Amino acid sequence: MESNTLKKLLKYLLLALTGSALGNVSLPAFFADNMVLQRNAEVKLWGWGNPSEPITITTGWDNKEYKVKPNNQANWEITIQTTGAGGPYTLSIKGYNELTFTNVMLGEVWLCSGQSNMEWTPSAGIDNGAAEIAAANYPNIRFFTVPKLTAKNEQINLTGNWQVCTPETMKYFSAIGYFFAQHLQEDLKNVPIGIINSSWGGTPAEIWMPTDYIAKDEVVASAAAKIKPVSYGPTEGGRAYNAMIHPLAGFKIAGVLWYQGESNVGSQVYNKTLGALIASWRAAWQDNFSFYFVQIAPYKYGGDGYHGVIIRDAQRRVLHETENTGMVVISDVSPTDDIHPRNKKPVGERLANLALSAHYKVSKGVVSGPLYKSHEVRGSKLIVQFDNAQALTFKDKTNQFEIAGADGVYHPATAKIDKSTVVLTSKDVKKPLHVRYAWGNTLQANLFNGAGLPASSFISE
Repeated sequence: MESNTLKKLLKYLLLALTGSALGNVSLPAFFADNMVLQRNAEVKLWGWGNPSEPITITTGWDNKEYKVKPNNQANWEITIQTTGAGGPYTLSIKGYNELTFTNVMLGEVWLCSGQSNMEWTPSAGIDNGAAEIAAANYPNIRFFTVPKLTAKNEQINLTGNWQVCTPETMKYFSAIGYFFAQHLQEDLKNVPIGIINSSWGGTPAEIWMPTDYIAKDEVVASAAAKIKPVSYGPTEGGRAYNAMIHPLAGFKIAGVLWYQGESNVGSQVYNKTLGALIASWRAAWQDNFSFYFVQIAPYKYGGDGYHGVIIRDAQRRVLHETENTGMVVISDVSPTDDIHPRNKKPVGERLANLALSAHYKVSKGVVSGPLYKSHEVRGSKLIVQFDNAQALTFKDKTNQFEIAGADGVYHPATAKIDKSTVVLTSKDVKKPLHVRYAWGNTLQANLFNGAGLPASSFISE
């Protein structure tokens, strides 16, 4: 009896050893059932296997075969070609073992990241939440949520799975990510949309970028050194990037949606920080992808009453300093007493309209609010020029423009719209030099264009 038992144990051990030696072709977790791969693109696949193990990849959309072998470090990667939007397809990876991914779609893939306003789910409370959740049946929209993880060093994998959009899955996914995907799919005529959400409430931008990009810029490094530890999330540079972004680098995406900045309030150089973050991600992907972000909403931050608007203006400046970027302004749909505005649908829709217009070249008319362009002085008048300034109008009689002379002291200005410009005067400033608009933490825009979109806060200095 003991001899038979021993033989069985040896047999099982041999099978286990054989299986572990031969059956180990694997890929990162985001290559999985229900995934969306970028359409009409060269898409990189990668993973692990035995060195020199023959691996055959078969793509269900065109039945092509690709061959690859792992190197002596057990790593392999290959680029495959995807076709136009469609699915569901299968994707087969066969080595000594075989993996078959099912219900794979070809479409548009976007990465969402940032802090709590991007992380915010319908289950946490959004406007018209019950109705939006009930209507969220979109089998061609797919979600992947990256778990909250940190690491001192760059990681090569993470956990998670792709989910088909249903009322139950949408309820616990990024509300802005969902509304973006819903609106994008409508205009792209039901093209599958994949949304990856990698966000963490209360986090500063520095944790989302590699430490070498922080160190290489003295301004960025100095700002990062001033961040104080908190109990609800990491503040050390690179910690979320290493575990929540770096493993994804190379997974082909159309672009990034970013909503963050509240946890950097107090910084005077956020534009430099965000610019470095964008550059670092593009370098990691080796792709100059579109990067669209949400200007943080007015809120009653502490300090001198200007810390929040300084971040908003820094975000505006990124548009001029970093190519292929876009920004949506949401001051008209956000209360000033809640750092988590619950009206998420227009935020997602404005991001989608921006992507449709700038990235997909779909005619959506004007998709951005008025943005400060320049100003000129004519005697005692200061004339402000804007981009996206068609049919300017004031929503109310609130005065939000101020001008200053050489002394730098700002005074309220009388503002009059003249076609696509705003003409400013003040009895207290005879020779104006500088201008600012909606310059305060809680000031909401009252200048709109004909598309009904609000102007961004700005200061001309």
